[in-house]
Formats: sequence, structure tokens, C-alpha cells
Amino acid sequence: MDETTGTPFFDEPALPGLAPPAPARGASAYRVLARKYRPRTFDDLIGQDAMVQTVSNAFETGRIPQAWMLTGVRGVGKTTTARILARALNYELPEDKNAGPTIRMPKLGLNCQAIIDGNHIDVLEIDAASNNGVDNVRQLNDAVRYAPVSGRYKVYIVDEVHMLSPGAFNAFLKTLEEPPPHAKFIFATTEIRKVPITILSRCQRFDLRRVGADKLVAHLEKICGLESVAAEPEALAAIARAAEGSVRDALSLLDQAIAHGAGRVSDATVRDMLGLADRALVIELFEAAMRGDVPAVFSGLRGQYDAGADPALILSDLASFTHLVTRLKLVPDAAKDPSLSEAERVRGAAFASALSTGALSRAWQILLKAIPEVQTATRPLAAAEMALVRLCYAAGLPPPDEALRLLKEGAPAAAERVERGAPARPAGPSSSGNAALATMPAEAVPAARGEPQPGPRLRRFEDVVALAGERREIALKSALERDLRLVRFEEGRIEFALAEGASRDLPNALKRALDDWTGRRWAVALSSEPGAATLHEQRQAFERERRSDAAGHPLVQAVLSRFPGAEIVDVRTRESEAAVEADVAPPADPEADEEL
Repeated sequence: MDETTGTPFFDEPALPGLAPPAPARGASAYRVLARKYRPRTFDDLIGQDAMVQTVSNAFETGRIPQAWMLTGVRGVGKTTTARILARALNYELPEDKNAGPTIRMPKLGLNCQAIIDGNHIDVLEIDAASNNGVDNVRQLNDAVRYAPVSGRYKVYIVDEVHMLSPGAFNAFLKTLEEPPPHAKFIFATTEIRKVPITILSRCQRFDLRRVGADKLVAHLEKICGLESVAAEPEALAAIARAAEGSVRDALSLLDQAIAHGAGRVSDATVRDMLGLADRALVIELFEAAMRGDVPAVFSGLRGQYDAGADPALILSDLASFTHLVTRLKLVPDAAKDPSLSEAERVRGAAFASALSTGALSRAWQILLKAIPEVQTATRPLAAAEMALVRLCYAAGLPPPDEALRLLKEGAPAAAERVERGAPARPAGPSSSGNAALATMPAEAVPAARGEPQPGPRLRRFEDVVALAGERREIALKSALERDLRLVRFEEGRIEFALAEGASRDLPNALKRALDDWTGRRWAVALSSEPGAATLHEQRQAFERERRSDAAGHPLVQAVLSRFPGAEIVDVRTRESEAAVEADVAPPADPEADEEL
């Protein structure tokens, strides 16, 4: 509250040089809460402690920059901070006109009221969205040279500065880098990435943060007390969540809720106004989904839909509650958040102790992907129901490590339940763990531990290579044939040397494969001995020997001499030809053989 005027905050400023418009005949002078409770000093700003501390130190030490760049989401106080800065730069008291700029402004100074009303001749607010050309900036550059008329500084507040054209930014550079000592610039923008780096480098930048939900709730409670409005804590918490860190949005929603509830802000009023689902019903829906109760989920969703809740917002609330439960599980102190209702705090903590992080993570992923699907679906309710069906069935899935254990040990009863297509069994907050764990079908589960299954017998190194081919491990099979020089082999142990250029990871890869294929531990070691030739080298040597033997045959020599330029392409034995014919040709007719 101001000691001089008795009003807490200032009105919307009129255009420079014009008096504020008079209210229409018969109209009330009501001001919306966002204007009525606009901060007038740095002490009134909420949630911007770092920026206030930096500015305070700069003013006290006389290190005031020529330009500030204020950035942040809508409604966090960028323009309000700019006006407070303009007032602090020109703050003067009648009894102490020689004092310098200060952020301590206990009462109105000589220039304060004019700055508050927006008609101070030395404080100019420029909307860059409508004054974004080179000519506008050129006029500003010409005017900045003149000294202030009544204030200490000429202050130029440029709102939405990112809307300036590239030419306008370039025209601003010289003036911004070396302005007259009596000129200060304050820029505000929501799109900091659109501002050229040449402009940013000439400004002191402040990133105004979103205001936390707890601070927003406390601020709304304070305003409700000043307005003599009865408000339920759950309603203020819902408004703070919907505002997403924007003070202006929160005050606008509170103003709307007061009008909607005829002077009383209740949780039901806010939910009806925003189209939100009842938080208690959301928690019930979450519990039904986590225990896999599809009929209860459908009934709860239909009930909230009939009450006016948007299906996409219902899923969004479910995702928010899932996130809350995850936070309570990992950070129990999160329950101290004043923006939480008692139901969220108590039941959220119960779910946090009952559900695993994996189950909560799966639920979050399903809901996060379902929200845009529901928003764009031609039948939002049906899309929301299908998303919740996925959530119900996913609630019973085990985490990967548990699935691997079940795969090894087997669980026939659970496997039969999964084969029937039943969802997870009920497992609410009173249960000791996740919802039911699904398992693989019994046919796919090997015998339980203590009954090892016999693996393939590998009596020769060639058996290992053949097994790699059967398991479709083509890369490993090729490496075994080309890069491994065998030293000694026995079942369960293999020693070899590596050929030049072979991968040094081949021993580890071979050991992992053999352990997996045979179900027993193998000793695989590199030897310092040279080892035998690789299988590929042995095969090449054998082919060369066969071609040499064939070339020495008198009949082949006669053919080569009769056809100059001919060469031996391949050598086949009768045994190999018979094997090929057995694989390709149809079986012979025994009666036909007898006739011949």
C-alpha cells in the first residue's frame, strides 16, 4: 500500500501527453486484479530474488549499466520490472533532490506518480510490434541526444524488442553501445533467441523465472484477504497450476473465478470454470488403472466426461499425478509443497511406497503420448478410453530384470492369465509392490534352475564354426574362419592365436557365445604359440592342391592344349555332384530302374 495515496498499485498507463480516459457514464471504476495489484517497488516482486539482488547491488555501488534486457515467459513481470527500474532511476524526494538513483522507495517521489500514470515526459514506452522499422529507430536516435526535461534520466522501455526488423536492430547498435550519459534503455522480450547477439552483448541480461506454485498460492491468498474473498486452498492450488508460473495469468484466473463463483472461490467453481477433472476423482481413476480394473476406469472416465471435463485434460491430470507420485517416491520432501491438496499428499505418498519406478515411468510414457492423440482425435472420449486400456494392461508388465528372472524360472499360472488376455490383478496402495507381473507363455520358458538343459556337444573346432552358422552369427562365423589360428581344442577349453588384423575382442565375443550356446562356462585364452593355419587358409590350400592335381591329369592337359586360353575354374568330385543331385533332383522311380 502507498503511504501517500492509499492505493496499492497503479493503473494502466495512458498514452504520453494524454489524460487517462474517463469511465463511461454509469460504468464502475473497477480495475482487474492484474492491474490493481501490480508491483510498484522491488519489494513487491515475487519469485525474482536473484534479479532484485543484482539490481540492488548495482544501484548501491553506482554500477548502473546503460541497458537492461529482461526476458521470460508471459506474465512474470518484465514490463512491471521495467517501470520499477524507470522509477528507481528518477527517484527524487522534495527534501533531498541531490540524492542519486536508489531502489529504496518508501513513498512517492517527485517523478513517481507521473511514471506510474504513464505520462512522464522522460520515460517513453515503445511497442516494438507496431514500431519496428528503421524510421522509428532513427527518430529515437535523434531524440535520445536531448537532455531530460524533469527527470534524472531519459528512460526508453522497448517492449517485445524481438519484433524489430533486422534493419532496425542495426540502426540501434551505435546508440545502444555509446548512449548519452542521461539515457537508459530497458528491453523486454519473450523470444530472447530472436534478438541478435550484437544487441545482447550491449545489455545486462536478466532471465525472469516462472514463479513457483507455492509462492503463487501464498500471493493469491494474500490478495483474497485484501479483497475479502473466501477461497478454498484446493481452488487456489488449481489456479496456480493452471497459471504455469505466470503471476498475471494467476490473477486473471482468480478474477474470473471470483466472478464465476459470485464472490466465493471454491474448488468446484474453479474446476467447472477451467474444465478440469476433480482431483479426488483423478486419484481414483489412477488407482483403478494401476490395479488394471478396466470397468472402473471406463466408469470413472465417463462420469468425469459427463460432468464437463475434457478427456485430454483428464489424461493431463493423470500424467501430472503420475509425475507427483514419482517425485514423492524419489524425493519424499516434495510432500511439503503447499500447492498440494491433502488428498494428493496422503494418497500420493501411499502410491509412491506401493508402485515401482518402472511402473510409474511406463504410465508416464503412455499418458504423455496419448494426450496429443486425444487432442487431435475426432472422437476424444474413445481415444481416451483406448489410452487408459493400454495403461491398465501395461500396469501389470514386469520390469526387464524381473521379466528375465521369470523367463528363466517360469510361472505357468501367470502365463495362462496373460494368454487369456486378462489385465493385471488388483494391487492398490495397500499392496507391497507393483501391479501383477505378467510372464512369458509356458512353452517359451525353459526348465527351472537346478535342472540344467543339455547343450550341444562340441568335439571339434569345426563344430563351433558350424554352430555359429546355425545360430545366424554370420560375423562371428566369418571371424572364426579367417582370424583364428587354433592351438589346442577340447570341450570346455580353447586356445588360439589371432591372425594379423583380427579384432582384439574376438576372444571375449567367442566366450560369451559359447557360454550362451552350451549353457556352461568355457575357458577361452590367447596363446603365444603361432597356431595352425586358419580354416580359410586351409580351404584355399586344399583348393590349390585339387586344381594342381587336376591340371596334371592327362585328359585335362589334352583339353587345355586343344582349346588355347582355357583355364580350370572349378574342380568337383563325383561325391559332391551326387550330393547336389540328392538335394535338387526328385527321387528316382524304382520301377523305372527295374525296367531299364
